[in-house]
Amino acid sequence: MMTIRQLDPSVKRALQERARRHGRSMEAEAREILTAAVAAVDEPEGLGQAILREFADVDTEDIPAFGEDRRPPRLVEL
Repeated sequence: MMTIRQLDPSVKRALQERARRHGRSMEAEAREILTAAVAAVDEPEGLGQAILREFADVDTEDIPAFGEDRRPPRLVEL
């Protein structure tokens, strides 16, 4: 069992909201957060995870998929 004292009310509200969004109790949400935090310390972030984290908020709808909207190659005279 664990008790957390002197938790800032804004942190408690944020934890309640996050738990509600994930359909969990506050205890289950805190357990998930702590588990993820400990796992992140144990497993260093790789290049792929770093790239995903860096571009997580990028809207990709306007970016054509590879091979789409490509012009044919053109001859270049030297």
